[in-house]
Amino acid sequence: MSSYSFTVAESQTFTVTHARHMAAKVATDLRRMQRFYGKPSDVSIEQYEAELIVLLKAGYLGEVTYGFKRGDDWIEPTLRYTAGDLIGSGSDDDPGRVRQGRDVSGASFYSYLTYSSKYHNASSADTESALKDLPFARGSASEPGISGYLDNDKTYSAGGRALNRASVRSY
Repeated sequence: MSSYSFTVAESQTFTVTHARHMAAKVATDLRRMQRFYGKPSDVSIEQYEAELIVLLKAGYLGEVTYGFKRGDDWIEPTLRYTAGDLIGSGSDDDPGRVRQGRDVSGASFYSYLTYSSKYHNASSADTESALKDLPFARGSASEPGISGYLDNDKTYSAGGRALNRASVRSY
């Protein structure tokens, strides 16, 4: 009697094409937000998309939030994207489903980004090289709170990585 065993190794290389695919979906969400609420501008959307491509390709994105802030808190409509590895078969949802008709009076459009552990563990030479094509520099700031709660509603994926989207919802 013979026994056989075998191993299947799945390895994907994450490329700039994968990063562009995922960043384009975020840009589509931001265009929908612009259509409903007048912000962000076309130039800002292009810059956010370019920033995401650079950070996703390098593996340096932790989390990024785009939306409206009133006082020190995110309000609806706000979208948060958390980068990670694709788990299981995963999904690659279509962008959209940004709610319209929310009250943004007295609120300003804002973006907040955190970096991944890979970024924090990289040498300054590596980060400088990987981030040389960023369209703008981010300063430091305190992370806003949330007026309401986060609803995990979409996943954008490519090349074995995922961006999990959560939308701020009002109670």
